[in-house]
Amino acid sequence: MVTKSQLAAAGKEGRIMIQDDRDTIEVLKAELDFVEKGGYGRSVKTPWQPTSTFQDSPSCLNPGDPERTHACSECLLIDFVPPGARAEDVPCHHIPLNATGTTIDDLERKENQTETEETVKSWLRVTIDKLEDHGTV
Repeated sequence: MVTKSQLAAAGKEGRIMIQDDRDTIEVLKAELDFVEKGGYGRSVKTPWQPTSTFQDSPSCLNPGDPERTHACSECLLIDFVPPGARAEDVPCHHIPLNATGTTIDDLERKENQTETEETVKSWLRVTIDKLEDHGTV
């Protein structure tokens, strides 16, 4: 198995080009559907562990992959992450979700799953609407 550091090194040398060619609107709609259907409830396999927004969903390029064999920089969600947060360990957790700049990282620290899900659903709806209306956020 190729390690994360090997992938990163190979990517820097330009040998590996993984591209997330999924449709952004369709991925966001699938994420919204996932959240609305309780997708972030406790896992049957690991009910003692909390789930992680975006990382434990079909939106992630590495669902259930602790090695994260695909770089987060290749995920379509990276376009929503401010440039200064793209080097974070989980960049998608630094997407500003509302006018005050609240992020998943902020919300998960509060350990309020309901608030996290409601905030994410609101961001998804607004973002989908903007993309459908204007083609950009």
